[in-house]
Amino acid sequence: MRDDGAACLAALASAERADCARIESSRTDGAEWLVVCHSAAGTLTVFRLSQGKGFGYDLAVKRSIRIIPILIALLVVAWQYFSSEKFVNPETGESHRGALSEAQEDRLGLQSYQQVLSEERVIPSGPQVDMVRQVAQRLAGATGDASKKFQWAVSVVDSQQVNAFCLPGGKIVVYTGILPVAQTPAGLATVMGHEMAHATSRHGSQRLLQSQLMQTAMTGAQFSMADLDYQSQRTLISLLGGAAQYGAILPFSRNHELEADHIGLVYMARAGYDPREAIEFWKRMAQASGGQQPPEFASTHPSNYNRIQQLQSYMPEALKIYEQSKGAQQSYQLKIPNVETKR
Repeated sequence: MRDDGAACLAALASAERADCARIESSRTDGAEWLVVCHSAAGTLTVFRLSQGKGFGYDLAVKRSIRIIPILIALLVVAWQYFSSEKFVNPETGESHRGALSEAQEDRLGLQSYQQVLSEERVIPSGPQVDMVRQVAQRLAGATGDASKKFQWAVSVVDSQQVNAFCLPGGKIVVYTGILPVAQTPAGLATVMGHEMAHATSRHGSQRLLQSQLMQTAMTGAQFSMADLDYQSQRTLISLLGGAAQYGAILPFSRNHELEADHIGLVYMARAGYDPREAIEFWKRMAQASGGQQPPEFASTHPSNYNRIQQLQSYMPEALKIYEQSKGAQQSYQLKIPNVETKR
């Protein structure tokens, strides 16, 4: 190898990194030279060439993060966000964006509901079904404009699961396992109002948009690290993933849970159910869980203690609505048709 400085080093840098669009070189001390490779992708790669012991040269490469993939990802994130559907939550007055239109949400909700009906043991009639249906009808009427396009339906599933949910478009499923915890119609109204609030607030569409934005950003970050060694890539991606999970995704979900608590409390108060029963319900839920709950920062749901504290802060508003709604339950009642199931 020639020992004539920049020309030799430039040739070596070009051979080692064919994507160099521009090369700068300078001599440091002794037989060591530095070559800076400017790639078309915006990467700056530093080559250090030093004379080895007895023969040839040793090449050291300092790798760096590419900028252009990050910039492209940010542009795509901005396009995804601003092209998404914007809507206003009529209960809070706040503007939000979602990944799906209302029509798309309704179709997905109906598909999921039909799948549940085909896979689970649905109870067609009986006292449990009558109670669930009555509570659902009163709550559905209390949701107002938030559900004006919903086609409400409700089913009771014979299962020990302590669970209930409301799919987009107003498809409600209540598992019999939650009825002993609910105990009363007001307790049942607490959990059903909460789940209905998730649907009327379109939380699923909001979370889907957030997931898409996060995925785009992470993809850009991965491409920007293409020049790093494998271990460095794994470490940085792991750090970014953890930051996204604990700094954005989980707090976003917990905020949705608290918002559903608040709106659900309003729904049950409008429908004539005593909102103070909500606190008793969540105390029973805490007891039913046996204290087995992950730390709040690592959970999609707020802690039972924090949830009860927040409900207590919402209580003055809810009690005012409840006093105004006494005796007016029938005006809120909304007829929900029977759901035919094939087993």
